[in-house]
Amino acid sequence: MRRDWLISYRKKFNLTHQNIADSINVSRQYYGMIESGERDPSVETAKKIGNLLNFNWIIFFENKSNKTFHETSA
Repeated sequence: MRRDWLISYRKKFNLTHQNIADSINVSRQYYGMIESGERDPSVETAKKIGNLLNFNWIIFFENKSNKTFHETSA
């Protein structure tokens, strides 16, 4: 599931995938997979992205934990 909210934050700062990847020390391809929803970042990487783009890094994990909670509660 594509992370449109993350794309919006990146565009707000006029940054490219490469700009972010270089800043957080990951490959451009890996960052692209995070943004497209193909990969989840590690906590460390999520914190770096959040700090760079000025948002609370926990957002990466909120929807997933809510989904897991609802699936196990059913």
